[in-house]
Amino acid sequence: MSSPINCEPLKALIRAVPDFPKPGILFYDITTVLKDKAGFAQLIDAFAQYYIGKKVDLVLGIEARGFIFGPALAYRLNAGFVPVRKPGKLPAETLTVRYDLEYGSDSLQIHKDAIQPGQRVIIVDEMLATTQLVKELGGEIVGLTVAIELDFLKGRAKFPDTDVFSLIHYDE
Repeated sequence: MSSPINCEPLKALIRAVPDFPKPGILFYDITTVLKDKAGFAQLIDAFAQYYIGKKVDLVLGIEARGFIFGPALAYRLNAGFVPVRKPGKLPAETLTVRYDLEYGSDSLQIHKDAIQPGQRVIIVDEMLATTQLVKELGGEIVGLTVAIELDFLKGRAKFPDTDVFSLIHYDE
């Protein structure tokens, strides 16, 4: 396997927005990376390089950032893409999970027939709530992947037996 792609230099393209979505939160905005054709390509290439050869059936993309990275990664891995959405957005029968964020709470839904038992799944973007949905539908989690990991939130510790892969880290 080739050396991992170093995405830390992409921090120069990420815009830090103070007090969003509420006072006291420092939000790392990736839209500035997405509009940079080389930066966006580097992110997708780094995700794909990590998962190539790990037999992935589905990539789950969480609204909204997962809708950006998920389809591109699924295409590169020759896998299917499954959207996980906010309540009321999916047309067929769904499974719902409610979860807490560092700045509030929310819910996500997935179609009940989106994952077949034993399918191997990568989750892109939000981790905790979506792992519950995958397990309830009988899927096997190959990995959890995020573009940006806020190390100080210690989210990785909630998944001691799962491969968590992130490209860019922030300690504060």
